[in-house]
Amino acid sequence: MLTSIHPKLPMRNKTKTKDFYINQLGFIDIGAVDYDGYLILKKDDVEIHFFEFTSLNPDENYGQVYIRTNTIDNLYQTLLDNKTRIHPNGLLEVKPWGQKEFSILDPDKNLLTFGESYL
Repeated sequence: MLTSIHPKLPMRNKTKTKDFYINQLGFIDIGAVDYDGYLILKKDDVEIHFFEFTSLNPDENYGQVYIRTNTIDNLYQTLLDNKTRIHPNGLLEVKPWGQKEFSILDPDKNLLTFGESYL
């Protein structure tokens, strides 16, 4: 039986990635050991793992995660208050498939889409 999923995304710089997710998005570092080139962050029930990929070209990065939420309006406003840049093609809106969504890019251009059921 599957119980959860923890996406693994590339990062070029552990310090920058950690700073963005903690200070912009409110994640916490849950790595029991500070491994070189690896990072584990968590917020609520979402856990994301990052692996170092120093030669990553962010313009060619297709890392993507869809994160469900039950407080999308509050989350969106919090990110705006934190001056987090919302993706210009991913502003908060209701999609035809019944989800209210918005998207952001992290420092390595991993796309994070947040969605809440709107039906």
